[in-house]
Amino acid sequence: MEIGVDSFAAMFSGNKSKTINDADAMAQLLERIEYADKMGLDSFGIGEHHRKGFLDSAPGLILSAAAARTNHIRLTSAVTVLSAADPVRVFQNFATLDLISRGRAEMVVGRGSSIEAFPLFGYNLKDYDELFAEKLELLLKIRANEFVTWSGKFRPALKNLPVYPRPQQASLPIWVGVGGTPESFIRAGTLGLPLMVAVIGGETQQFRPLVDLYREAGKRAGFKSEQLKVGMHSLGHVAKTSQEAVNDFYPGYAETMTKIGKERGWPPMTRARFEAQAGPRGALLVGSVEEVSEKILRHSDALGGISRLTFQMDSAELPHEKLMQAIEFIGTRLKPLISSDGKWPATRRIK
Repeated sequence: MEIGVDSFAAMFSGNKSKTINDADAMAQLLERIEYADKMGLDSFGIGEHHRKGFLDSAPGLILSAAAARTNHIRLTSAVTVLSAADPVRVFQNFATLDLISRGRAEMVVGRGSSIEAFPLFGYNLKDYDELFAEKLELLLKIRANEFVTWSGKFRPALKNLPVYPRPQQASLPIWVGVGGTPESFIRAGTLGLPLMVAVIGGETQQFRPLVDLYREAGKRAGFKSEQLKVGMHSLGHVAKTSQEAVNDFYPGYAETMTKIGKERGWPPMTRARFEAQAGPRGALLVGSVEEVSEKILRHSDALGGISRLTFQMDSAELPHEKLMQAIEFIGTRLKPLISSDGKWPATRRIK
């Protein structure tokens, strides 16, 4: 199992302990990506938002800067809001990143959980799903062909036009990021694309029927089981002890989730709800190395096996020093506990 970190390049204050400006926040983010590479993590992803407090409106640029400072870690979007983007430019940006990084670029594409990109780039939110389906079709066609002939509803047609540059990788990895819509899981399976499931609340086992739909659709389309990779994106934090992790994570997490809840109609975050989510069956990966490692295994078992797990720690507004420490623990202590097939060593297998 691959282990990585995702970031929304959030320009937070570190639980209000001190203010930080945009330039310093960006410098710290690049330092974390470089450190993740040194600590042996497999991937680092940058999200995409177009609102105050987030510095990730151009994830390809951030990842390219990181590529020049790293050697091994795979660099990916998390996610690219493809519905509001031009697939030609998306491909060109990530093909360029692939050349800079010498074959370490990936992208996770999705429709996005925030809606500000749609009016910003002149798209109608009512076309939410249709936009994504059409643009994903074009993106895959560009990946497969140097010269492209294509026509659709939302973009001018291409008539045997070349798209450059081409990436170093023969087939640039494209994952589909999904939430909880069955159609999204089925579409990814039908196309044979790896799946990244965002599990940020509830119980992981609730997603198993959807993952089963993905695998069934992929098999019907003729893809082999090993081609139908499943990844999981979860909110989390790792510290020396479980209590330290909870004390670090809860204040900022509660404030952030309560703020988001006001926008989306969720109830305020309480300590009881947090503890339920941080418990053995909840979605949050918050705790000591041992505790979180065991929970990752349960997540994998609940979904029938996962090939990549990514931590998203921005939501708790943790200061840079805490994030660096968590990256060190994840890379040097947590990752070695999990074997290459995503299973615990036999001597540590839990019930």
